[in-house]
Amino acid sequence: MRLVVVGAAGRMGRMLIRAIDQAEGCRLVAAVERPGAASIGEDAGLLAGLPPLGVAMTDDAPAAFAAADGVLDFTAPDATVAFADLAAQARILHVVGTTGLEPAHLARLAAAATHTPIIRSGNMSLGVNLLAALVRKVAATLGTDWDIEIVEMHHRMKVDAPSGTAVLLGEAAAEGRAVDLAQQRVAGRDGITGARAPGMIGFAALRGGTVVGDHKVIFAGAGERLELAHVAEDRSLFAQGAVKAALWGRGRAPGLYSMADVLGLDTL
Repeated sequence: MRLVVVGAAGRMGRMLIRAIDQAEGCRLVAAVERPGAASIGEDAGLLAGLPPLGVAMTDDAPAAFAAADGVLDFTAPDATVAFADLAAQARILHVVGTTGLEPAHLARLAAAATHTPIIRSGNMSLGVNLLAALVRKVAATLGTDWDIEIVEMHHRMKVDAPSGTAVLLGEAAAEGRAVDLAQQRVAGRDGITGARAPGMIGFAALRGGTVVGDHKVIFAGAGERLELAHVAEDRSLFAQGAVKAALWGRGRAPGLYSMADVLGLDTL
């Protein structure tokens, strides 16, 4: 499978290049960066800490997409929707690990998915997606007298909050309760907030150090508490998951897919 990495000079871009190099059944055919980036023209393999791959960094995304079967994208929301349009025009698979997407971005992705398959997840790891399936089931089982709080911590350089993974877990809890997360979400508290309203799903975001990603979903009842947690120790697992998603998605019909589809977790 011929794959393109966009945002290829970034930390996740370099990890994606290494993950493709280590995987069977795929190869890197293009590495895309923004126009004017200092890395343009460099060998993508050398940039990622590998031997030369013979793939020069480029800013010509349309040409790169035209020669590929899929694109791996962990960039930024505005860039991702632009790449989604290009992927739809080229009719190639688009794997999206970008976080911080707003409703307008999601609408653009949904429109692009009518023309090509898009696999989107706030987290590409097996553990987190299994956790989401468990959260969905627990939320469906427990009543609204059990309060749900989601706590996440990431490194000091992370720019969005709550994390995409925390939102993914919140969506799983809302699906379990058959409610709309947007109507039940409380993100952070400060000052005199009053008593906690029944049925709300709370989020708390912590930032510091070099934490890769810690997530905990707390179900707090009267006199007892259930906690489900995931700790990510190595960012490479996200890149490996993205490559797995791309290989799964090749040849799929246009539409929006998730890592739960890739991993077969929808039946849990």
